[in-house]
Amino acid sequence: MRDFHAPGRSAVYATRAMAATSMPEATLAAIEMLRAGGNALDAAITAAAVLAVVEPQSTGIGGDCFCLYKPNGKPVIALNGSGRSPAALSMDALDEAGISELSPISPHAVTIPGALSAWETLLAAHGRKGLDEVLQPAIRFAEQGYVVAPRVALDWQLNQEKLRAAGTEEMLVADAAPRPGQVMRLPALAASLRNIAAKGAKAFYEGELAAAMVRALNARGGLHTEADFADGLRAAEFVPAITTHFAGHAIWECPPNGSGIVALMIMAILDGFPPEPGADLLDPLRLLRHIEAARLAYRDRDAFLSDPAAMPVSPVQLLQPEYIDGLRALIDDSTALRDLPPPGELAGNTVYLSVVDADGNACSFINSLFQEFGSGIIAPGTGILLQSRGRGFRLQRGHPNCIGPGKRPMHTIIPSMATKADRAELVFGVMGAHYQPMGQSWVAANILQYGCDPQTAIDLPRLFPYAGKVEVEDAVPTALRAALAAKGHSIAANLPIPHGGAQAIRIDHANGVLIGGSDSRKDGCALGY
Repeated sequence: MRDFHAPGRSAVYATRAMAATSMPEATLAAIEMLRAGGNALDAAITAAAVLAVVEPQSTGIGGDCFCLYKPNGKPVIALNGSGRSPAALSMDALDEAGISELSPISPHAVTIPGALSAWETLLAAHGRKGLDEVLQPAIRFAEQGYVVAPRVALDWQLNQEKLRAAGTEEMLVADAAPRPGQVMRLPALAASLRNIAAKGAKAFYEGELAAAMVRALNARGGLHTEADFADGLRAAEFVPAITTHFAGHAIWECPPNGSGIVALMIMAILDGFPPEPGADLLDPLRLLRHIEAARLAYRDRDAFLSDPAAMPVSPVQLLQPEYIDGLRALIDDSTALRDLPPPGELAGNTVYLSVVDADGNACSFINSLFQEFGSGIIAPGTGILLQSRGRGFRLQRGHPNCIGPGKRPMHTIIPSMATKADRAELVFGVMGAHYQPMGQSWVAANILQYGCDPQTAIDLPRLFPYAGKVEVEDAVPTALRAALAAKGHSIAANLPIPHGGAQAIRIDHANGVLIGGSDSRKDGCALGY
């Protein structure tokens, strides 16, 4: 039971349908789509399109998308909606241009956006609505305006120098980030969305919009062509979902090039550490084990994860019980691992949303520009921010994830879902760049191992082993920080922003109830009816 003397919010309960997103406008748009006869997939894409307008630092039609969809009574369906690099982009091309790293606003960081290919592909295969209908709420917000929310304003303020450097004046007001409560209108983006609603995704990948994006990228030294964009129309593809067992459930993820395999590895390791009855949610031993499991899984991510065609190992190999057991055996309850063994040996910004409809269909959906405002590049007259997913590549010859022509980079974005007895029981995800596998495993463990409701699980303080330190949110207790430091971890505090943002819907089949949570680290909410 929640302590009602403490600040916070309760989980949301409903009996028919529910949506949870990072902005109220998007959650309400999803609910309205469900009431208008759309299914969970239609509602998810409606919400994603609204978020592309009202949370522009995180997502947009110039980004990528991954989706897990479970029609009631049928298997989990996975879709990879990530785009590829231009055909002319290679290490040789970068060397000739004297480029040894990609800046946050580099045109070479712009892969061909896959989101609209994904949205249209998903709607055609499993939706009840078309792009013409699901884009209407987003068009209204872009034309008529929306109110800038507090967290959106903070992210905007932290990235105004990036927007200035990219020359993206239309995303600034009097050369500054908009303030909380300020009304923003995006007429150029509205016009682009209207064009796409009328003509389909082809209007994005071919014709004047594509030509304008290519011109803008080429003017900055990019190697993109209109043929690259035309090929992007067919970028989205259905792929076999990958899975592992955790806390009596099957956990599902999209396969690489997404990093869902990392979340599965962490959870598979933690499945060997079931909590004692009444265990403390913030017990130092629990956190030590979770941190070490994450360090080992991220080590393997950095070594292996790439375009599937270039990966030297498969997800099946990384999830083999013998391999997972060996990783778990490396964890020492008395101290942090000083040196991780070599990967493969046993001796290594975004919006996420959840929707469940009245028919029991469940959708786990994530859409992203990668870093805040993506590359910061907007083709004049289009209003379309282009992603920076190419920064997920390595500029290291011989590495599986080395930049190359027509290649998908390692992705951080990962939707997830838990099933039991072939029924969806938890639809969840955690946004936040590299934090996502750690965050997913944290929220899933809080719910499935420790019995938290989705809101409580999301609200718990977070930490993240990154770049040789353990980054802790302000709410992580001092005693826990000291306990982890005593085990050998270097603690990094005073973070500029908290770790990620989550949405989750638990399906209580026994009582016929949906239970939703939405992260207070963002501006959103869960709603149901």
